[in-house]
Amino acid sequence: MSAVVKSNDTAAREIAASRVFDAPRELVWKMWSDPKHIVNWWGPNGFTTTMQEMDFRPGGVWQFIMHGPDGRDYQNKSVYREIVKPERIVYSHVSGPLFDATVTFTAEGSKTRVEVRMLFESVELRDRTVKEYGALEGLRQTLARLGEELSKGFEFVLSRTFDAPRDLMWKAWTEEDRLAQWFGPKGVKTFHSKNDLRVGGIYHYGLRNPDGAEYYGKWVYREIKKPERLEFIVSFSDANAGVTRHPMAPEWPREMLSTITFEERQEKT
Repeated sequence: MSAVVKSNDTAAREIAASRVFDAPRELVWKMWSDPKHIVNWWGPNGFTTTMQEMDFRPGGVWQFIMHGPDGRDYQNKSVYREIVKPERIVYSHVSGPLFDATVTFTAEGSKTRVEVRMLFESVELRDRTVKEYGALEGLRQTLARLGEELSKGFEFVLSRTFDAPRDLMWKAWTEEDRLAQWFGPKGVKTFHSKNDLRVGGIYHYGLRNPDGAEYYGKWVYREIKKPERLEFIVSFSDANAGVTRHPMAPEWPREMLSTITFEERQEKT
C-alpha cells in the first residue's frame, strides 16, 4: 500500500532531482541495490549511515539510521513497492514524513541518468519537509555524493602462486618476447608485442582471436620497482597506440589502473 493518497496536485507535492553519471547503468543500479555500497554515499554532505536492514525485493523493508554532522540521529524506514532491474525502484517512506519515491535509471550512451521523484501526502508536508529538513538540497547533495563514490572506481584482486622464482616471473611480465608467449585469453595469439619498460613508457600489443578478429591494447607504466611491483594504466588501443573503447563492450572503462606485485615464497612466487 502506498504511503500517500493520490490527488490531482502531484507536481506541487513533489520533490525531484536528476543527475547524469559517467558510469554504466548496471553499475549505478548496484550502488542503489547493494547495502555495502549505498552506505558509502547515502545522505547529504556530512551525514553517515548505519544500515539495519535492506531486503531488496518488493515488500522488503529498508531500515537505517542517518547520523547528522550535528550529532543527531534520524531513523528511517521504507518499504520497497516495485523493483524493475535495472530501470526503476519504487519505495514508500513509512517512518515520517510520509512519501513515495520513484528512482529511474536511463542509459545515455555509456552514461546513466538517475531521476528521483518524492511524492508527499500534501503540499503542506512537502513544503515543511523542504523548509525544516532541507530535503531538496539534501537530495541534490546525496546524488552528488553518489557521483563522487562512482568516480573512485572499484577494484578486484586476483592472486596465484607460481612454481618459479621471482626473477623469472618478473621477466615473464616485462620482456616483450616472453609476454607474447602467454599474455591474453586462451586460444588468442599475440601478433604484435613491443615493450618500452620505463616510467611513462608503453607496452603495445596486438591480439588475434581464433576467428581472425584483431584488436590492440596498451599499458602505460606509472611505477616500476624491480622485481617487486609494476603499476600501469591499461586500455584498449589501435595500431597507432591510441586509447580506444572496448570493441565488444562500449560501456567498458576506457582506462584502468593495474598493479602487479611479486612476492617470493620459498623459491615460488
